[in-house]
Amino acid sequence: MTGAGYLAVDSGGSGLRAVVGAPGRGPLARASSDVPVRTGERGLDPVHFMEQLVPMARALCAEAGLARVDTAAIGAAGMASLGDALRADLPDGLARELGVTRAALAADAVTAYVGALGPRPGAVIAAGTGLIAIGTDLSCWRRADGWGHLLGDCGGGAWIGRAGLEAALRAHDGRDGGSARLLADAEEMFGPVTGLPGRVYPRADRAAVLASFAPRVGACAEDGDPVALDVLRAAARHMADSAAAVCPGTSAVGCTGGLFGLGEVLLAPLDERLAQLLPGARRVPAEGGPLDGAVRLAEDLSAGPLALPSDERMLCVTSTGGTDITLTADTRT
Repeated sequence: MTGAGYLAVDSGGSGLRAVVGAPGRGPLARASSDVPVRTGERGLDPVHFMEQLVPMARALCAEAGLARVDTAAIGAAGMASLGDALRADLPDGLARELGVTRAALAADAVTAYVGALGPRPGAVIAAGTGLIAIGTDLSCWRRADGWGHLLGDCGGGAWIGRAGLEAALRAHDGRDGGSARLLADAEEMFGPVTGLPGRVYPRADRAAVLASFAPRVGACAEDGDPVALDVLRAAARHMADSAAAVCPGTSAVGCTGGLFGLGEVLLAPLDERLAQLLPGARRVPAEGGPLDGAVRLAEDLSAGPLALPSDERMLCVTSTGGTDITLTADTRT
C-alpha cells in the first residue's frame, strides 16, 4: 500500500457512512454502519464515534490500497448543538489512530449544503424528518429552523405527518378541517385512531413515527384531497420562509433530503412561494447529498484552504494538535 488519501464521513440518525479516496482519483471505497453515534452527558460521544469509525476506515484504506489518510471531513447531525466533545477529542484521536493531520468538523447542514451547491453563495433547504435552511455569502453562515419537531422543523416530514394525523382525528371527531381519506389511511397504518396518543407520545423516536405518515399525506394530495393539499401548501410556505431568511440575495436555492421525493405536489407550491419571497433567486436540483458534501470538503481541504467561512459550531478546521487553521473567513456569530 502506498500514498495517503482522505476520509469523508456522514454521521446521522440512521447510522454512519464513510468514504476513503485520494486527490485526483476521487472516492475509492465506501462502507456504512446502521448504528447511530450515541448521545450522552457530553453530547455526541467521541469514544463511540471512534469505536465505529476506526475499524471501518482501516478496512477501507486496505481495500483502496492506501497506507493512511492524512485529511478528514466529518459531517455529523447534532454537531452544532451537541458536538463540543467531538470537536475537543476527534482531531487528536483521528491523528493517533489513522494519521490524520487536518480535519474539517462540520454540522450535517453544512455537508448537505456543500453536497447540494458546492462552495458557492446560496441557500439550501434540507428536509427529511426535520427541516433546516442554511445559507452563506461566503463570509458567514446563516441558519433558520432546525429546532426539532416540538419547537420547529416547520414543513419537515414530522410536521407534515403530524398535520395529516390531526386532520384524521378531526374527521374522526366530526370537526371542521378533517379528511376522511387521511382518517382511513391513518387507521390502515396505525390501527384505530383512538389509540394514537398511546402509540405516539411515549416513543423516543416520535419524530420518525410522525414523519412516517408524510408519504400518505403526499399520496392523498396527489389524489386531490383538499385537506392534504392544504397541508403541503403550508409546508411549502414554511420551507420558503426559512430559505428566504438565510438566502444571500439573488442566489441559487438547493433542495436536498428525502421529503422532496413527494414531487411536484410539494415542489410546485414551494416554487410559487420562493418566487414571491426571493424573486431573483432560482431553485436548482441538488448536485448530491451530505456524504457527497463531506467528500467535497475532504478533497478541497487536501488541495488547500476551504473557500467557505469558518464557524465555531458549523464548520471548523483543525490541525493534528487541535489548533484552528484559518479559512477564507472566521466568524463566531
